[in-house]
Amino acid sequence: MQTPVPPAGRRASAVAAPLATLAGVVAAFCYVGAVDPNEPGHYPVCPLLHYTGLYCPGCGGLRSAHAVAHGDLATAIGANVLAVAAFAAFAAVWALWLVRTVRGRPLELRLRPAHGWSLATLALLFTVVRNSPLGAGLVP
Repeated sequence: MQTPVPPAGRRASAVAAPLATLAGVVAAFCYVGAVDPNEPGHYPVCPLLHYTGLYCPGCGGLRSAHAVAHGDLATAIGANVLAVAAFAAFAAVWALWLVRTVRGRPLELRLRPAHGWSLATLALLFTVVRNSPLGAGLVP
C-alpha cells in the first residue's frame, strides 16, 4: 500500500527544513570556496596540531571543503579523505531526508550505540595512522 502524498501546500512547508539545511551548507561551502584555507590568517589553527604537532581527524577538512567547492576531488581526498566521506554521507542522508519529506514520511535513522562506537573507532584509527610513518599520504 502506498503512502498518500500530502497536498502541495503541506509538502512545500514540509520541505522547508531540508531546503534551509541545504542553503546553510551551500553558503558554508561558498564561503570556504571563496576564502582559501591554504592561506594563513583566515581560519583558526587546530589546537591539537598547534600544541602537540599531531593531526586530528579534522585537520585538512577546510582545505578538503575548499577543493570540493572548486570541483577538485583528488585534492579534496588528499587533504582529508575522512572529511570527503563525511561530505558524501551527509549528501546521501540529506537526499533521503528530502525524498521522504516530499513523500510525507519522516526520516528515521535507527542508529545503535555500535554505530557511534564504529565511527569513533574509525576516527581514532585514522588519527593514529595519519600521524604514523605509514600514513604519510594521509597528512594534509
